[in-house]
Amino acid sequence: MRIDEVIAAIKGYCLGISPWTGEPIDEATTRDKVTYGTTEKECTGIVSCIWPTAEIIRAAMGCGANLIISHEALFWNHGDHQDVIGGTKAYAEKKALLDAWGGTVWRCHDYIHSGVPIDDGAMVDGIFYGFAKKMGWQDCRVGDVVRCRDFEIPQTSGVELARQLVSNLGLNGTRITGDSSAQVRKVHIPKHVMGDSTSDTHEINFADSEGVDALVTMEFIDFTTCEYVRDAGMLGEGKCAITVGHFNLEEPGMELMAEWLPEALGTFDVPVRFVPMGDTYQYIVK
Repeated sequence: MRIDEVIAAIKGYCLGISPWTGEPIDEATTRDKVTYGTTEKECTGIVSCIWPTAEIIRAAMGCGANLIISHEALFWNHGDHQDVIGGTKAYAEKKALLDAWGGTVWRCHDYIHSGVPIDDGAMVDGIFYGFAKKMGWQDCRVGDVVRCRDFEIPQTSGVELARQLVSNLGLNGTRITGDSSAQVRKVHIPKHVMGDSTSDTHEINFADSEGVDALVTMEFIDFTTCEYVRDAGMLGEGKCAITVGHFNLEEPGMELMAEWLPEALGTFDVPVRFVPMGDTYQYIVK
């Protein structure tokens, strides 16, 4: 099976309707691009990952896989624009490593978020469903169950939920803001909390109106929503936010991808392996 056939099969397996526009994914503007290598060759094996670090490229080389399917960009910016970072030493070194490997990197972002079929055939966001499965929360989904970002879980404390996240996701640690003793039942995953007044204010109002007890966050800048959660905790509202990190939270979706890839490809003849990136963060505590 050729690499271009692998990519076409995965696109065909996914829903293909953008969750952001509600329209079919536009091949001209999608983030799902080949970011390194060529596709007109036989696929010797697939490595799925959240982001193709140098260590993951070495792992692909070591296991004989010539296709890496990553969720995020290869070269450190939103559109994988290599010209703007091409003068850095790290770029030259990573490019040399890719050249020595000689495989292909394809980014699968929009398609996997658009929806993949689960056991009952229902389409779900393949990334956030992977997180739900990792936490054992598949049956705790509420609200927009296709997007898998809202949950009603068995009641626990904020600090115990933080411990569960660290354990289930294999993290080195995490940060908690607000009332760590809050009794948590309603959990919400914001998209990105990066200081944008419109989206961050939406998250504040959503947490208030929906009675969210805990935010489990990707990016979580120190002002806006973070300030709200801290004040809400101090004011006795029983709210907290647990910062997991973008790649840490989404990585289980690419682990799950390795499970459904043989069905998507219609064959077990292509070796498939998930390679974890490992926790983005290390923690130094006093």
